[in-house]
Amino acid sequence: MANFPTHIAVGTVVSGLAATLTLAADVIAPESLVAVTLAGVVGSVLPDIDLKDSRPSRALFAGLAVFFSFCVLFVTAPKYSIAEMWIAWLGTLFAVRYIGQKVFSKFSYHRGIWHSIVAGLFFWFLTAIIFKYLLGFHEGVAWLGGGFVFIGYMTHLILDEVYSVDVYETRVKASFGTALKFYDSKRLGESALVAGLAVLAFMVTPPAKVFVDGVTSQQLWAGLHSRLLPPQGHWFGIDIQQQRSALGFGKAPLTSDVTTGSLPDRSGAAPVAPAASPVPAGEAGKVN
Repeated sequence: MANFPTHIAVGTVVSGLAATLTLAADVIAPESLVAVTLAGVVGSVLPDIDLKDSRPSRALFAGLAVFFSFCVLFVTAPKYSIAEMWIAWLGTLFAVRYIGQKVFSKFSYHRGIWHSIVAGLFFWFLTAIIFKYLLGFHEGVAWLGGGFVFIGYMTHLILDEVYSVDVYETRVKASFGTALKFYDSKRLGESALVAGLAVLAFMVTPPAKVFVDGVTSQQLWAGLHSRLLPPQGHWFGIDIQQQRSALGFGKAPLTSDVTTGSLPDRSGAAPVAPAASPVPAGEAGKVN
């Protein structure tokens, strides 16, 4: 499997590429784009939530604890006093960071059902719910944030499968096929549970019409295609062709009137006859 820094690095690159396309499509505000991009980075390490007592697992649950505790703080702010908000915030932070990790690690094992496409779909739907109903984002942004999480999740699973192939010893490791899967054949009960959670989460998700209409819009993809490359070779505002001409590159080759007589004339003109011999006809047969 790939290590934690590799997953973070590759996940950041993939999320950045997806964010660039989203920004070019002009379908989301820049401040919302930061949130969905970070969601993609989190998704790229989320499958390793099933690691037991490891640094990546502790870091991941610490990040989730901070995230959920502040979600609770923002939700309870208009209703409760400062003391009550402190209790709710610290209680959520402690519960997710320590109790949540202990409970989760007890009922899971590495490369189990959480390393699966179904689990990725579950976190997509869960992220859409959190973005819409806890953070107050527009439903289109909520689904986009979930989509970024799913992209990051799939990046993690694919990277694990790639690292299961040892190109130096030309062999496939025993872990191959345990990451990118739909269900865990060793624990069908857990697979059914996660599939059920995914269905329930999907039923609670906000309306997806805005998101679906956006990603299937022909105008959106035509706009991305038109912006794929700079117009007429103007990279970063510089006319590349003009700069090449100024430096002496790209000029027309020099022409010459010299012909070999062995190559056909492609211009369509009649071939040039060879020049007359300077030796008089009567002297042609004489040898000095």
